Amino acid sequence: MSRKRLALSFRRAPSLPTLPHLHTLSPFAFLVAVLLTLLATSTVAAASPAAAAPPDPALSWPLLAGGIAILVPVGFVLVAAGGLPAEEARQVTLAGLGALALAALGYWACGFGLQFGGVGLIHRAGGLEGLVWEWSALDARWGTGWGMAGLHGFGLSGSGATPGALALFFAQLPWVTTATLIPLLALRGRAPTFVAGLGGLLVGALLYPLAGNWIWGGGWLANLGYNLGLGHGFVDFAGSGLVHLLGAAVAAAGILTFLPRRPRQPSDEPIPLPPVHLPLLATLGALLLLIGSVAWAWANPLLDWASLDPARLAVNLLLAAAAGVSLPLVYTWFVASRPDPLMAARGLAAGLVAISGSGPFVPPWAALVIGGVAGLLTPLACYLVDHLLRWNDPTAALTMHGVSGLWGLLAVALFADGKFGAGWNGIGPDEYLHVAGQGVSGLWTAVGLQPDWPGQLQAQAVGLAAIGLFAFLIASLAFGPLAGLMHLVTRRSAPMPPIEEEQETAETLETPERPEGTDGSDGTTSDLSDASDPADASEDPIQD
Repeated sequence: MSRKRLALSFRRAPSLPTLPHLHTLSPFAFLVAVLLTLLATSTVAAASPAAAAPPDPALSWPLLAGGIAILVPVGFVLVAAGGLPAEEARQVTLAGLGALALAALGYWACGFGLQFGGVGLIHRAGGLEGLVWEWSALDARWGTGWGMAGLHGFGLSGSGATPGALALFFAQLPWVTTATLIPLLALRGRAPTFVAGLGGLLVGALLYPLAGNWIWGGGWLANLGYNLGLGHGFVDFAGSGLVHLLGAAVAAAGILTFLPRRPRQPSDEPIPLPPVHLPLLATLGALLLLIGSVAWAWANPLLDWASLDPARLAVNLLLAAAAGVSLPLVYTWFVASRPDPLMAARGLAAGLVAISGSGPFVPPWAALVIGGVAGLLTPLACYLVDHLLRWNDPTAALTMHGVSGLWGLLAVALFADGKFGAGWNGIGPDEYLHVAGQGVSGLWTAVGLQPDWPGQLQAQAVGLAAIGLFAFLIASLAFGPLAGLMHLVTRRSAPMPPIEEEQETAETLETPERPEGTDGSDGTTSDLSDASDPADASEDPIQD
């Protein structure tokens, strides 16, 4: 869809006359509007339910792919459990179940509405026509491409109850579950349970939906190309930033707030690799990640497959995973004289996380490079986090998700060759950079296509900074008061020393020391007793 048609769609939507007023709402008024919309949509749905739309047979594939994509969070749980002792591995399995529950409930209650409440303004997929309410903190004079939050479809009611909206909700569930899982894996069993639960609920109900609106719901990051001329806007094909970088940022906030730093290791001792407790679980989890990632990328019903190549996407995922698992094996073989299964499983996961940012936009050789760099960064980043920064991250959440997600987003600006993605984010559906049919492009493009440098790099940098800082700051604001309250309660509930012990300590401090040899105490007594020992006397007799 061209940007000209996009502007017309804003004017023709039935509820759009109120949009200029929405643009001038304050943040407080925005929260009030969300609550009123929740009440209004639930009341209307209960009083006069809309006629059920016939199911679309085209939605069968996204539903099947979304079901298979649930293997991705399962795989991450198993990879994390493979590097933990049995008791901590049990806590991780509970985190996996808790992430699914928190993500589904939070995303159903308000997350879907915040993310896709205005998606009908830019996507004409069936069943999304009524989702046309988008809020922005900027005045309407800035334009129509600065959306920041949706305002419709809360609780999957009203326009959010159509088959198309329900399919979109189901396809997003593996993504939001994985984003919710990342801080739970990092904090479960090491921080208070309610803290880990709060972090997961914060991601599923607020942080992921808002960032997702900026990227997939017609928000301002997707429109960086239209508003500021920065390439095709922020490009994140399958969640390198939206899922993995965001979840890692929340996990980092929790680790720095609640968990003590690791003890400093003596510099003269060799640094071992992370311990491997359950290598079979880690290997099984890596394989499930590979299977689920293909369906993960195909499940999104908002994708226009006419401008994409599914076969290239599948090959890129496989090559990135192969390169991601190979380099950690070689590295650990040289460093520790044995290949490490846990580091290999983490490298495979890192390769898949990195290639999720570009998907089919890069050629296969670039997918090898992206996965290989992510795999090589895995042991190096683990060393940085565990031994230099001494952060308490035994599940490697910051490495697998944060570092790999960051690299995957930057790789789009380097390796996207322009062959696919024409019209992505509404940019250049017919031609781009004076080349007909050119799609998402970076520095190294295919023959006959123009590089988009540094515009696409600037868009990627703005996007990853916005997602990472937004998630980290909001999570820190939520965790900080809780940490202060816990410290205050712990300090007040700490037991006081007994009165007798205090008196004995005071008497000991007040009694002056006596010089040795004055009354047979201290050193004099011990010398005489030692000399009078028969064994000592036999070994060293006294000579007159």
